[in-house]
Amino acid sequence: MRILITGCSTGIGRAAATTLAARGHEVVATARRKETLEGLDVASRLALDVDDDASVARAVAEAGPLDGLVNNAGRGEGGPVEKVPIEAAKGMMETNLWGAVRMIQAVVPGMRERGHGVVVNVSSVAGVVAPPLGGFYAATKFALEGLSEALKLEAGHFGVRVAIVEPGYFDTGFRGNSHEHGIDQPPYDELHRLWDGADGKLLGGESRPGPQAVADAIADAVEGKDERLRIPVGQDAEMVTSTRAKLDDATFEATMRQALGLDW
Repeated sequence: MRILITGCSTGIGRAAATTLAARGHEVVATARRKETLEGLDVASRLALDVDDDASVARAVAEAGPLDGLVNNAGRGEGGPVEKVPIEAAKGMMETNLWGAVRMIQAVVPGMRERGHGVVVNVSSVAGVVAPPLGGFYAATKFALEGLSEALKLEAGHFGVRVAIVEPGYFDTGFRGNSHEHGIDQPPYDELHRLWDGADGKLLGGESRPGPQAVADAIADAVEGKDERLRIPVGQDAEMVTSTRAKLDDATFEATMRQALGLDW
């Protein structure tokens, strides 16, 4: 299969490119800055900015017919809802949602005409449960998940599969592409102090693992080995999503407050 992956400079995207290439696929690895892809042993390395229509058109044309698309490129803007600048939130939505939309609209028509293909959208456990100080990031992922559900029903008729990969806490280097607003000053600095370390509690005191498990999940989804629409990855994601599915809103909130020791 020939598979294009966005956001391959670091973390999940880079690991997914390496994993799929090792499994024998023709991988088209992309990133905003092509030089960050040096060292990747893949079929092709291309510059691609998912925020830019012309860049998407050029990269897709150069990539040629594709069997798979992995929408992984993303950015983060954290902080309380009342403090994150709207322009920053819009910029994140531009990448996390509309960037994926640009790629889908550029690639899926060819898949549909050929009668096969797969789109894997990299979401997050935050696309199922919105954490405090991460409302806008969660909003981008909730939106991506809703879009993916619709795409599955629309394009599945033509042989195009859709999967949503939902990582929990992983050490991916994503924080280098993330900014935080209004968390180190009143009135939300105390919430930040309480919430800091929530990942460690969800991981049972273990440190964040590297991105390989997410890369494996993406590769399995591409190959159809995992046919679920939603694929949580990591013990924390599996616990949170399964608990969320079983409980009503109030009980889920109370359960997570107790598990995380969140007194706010």
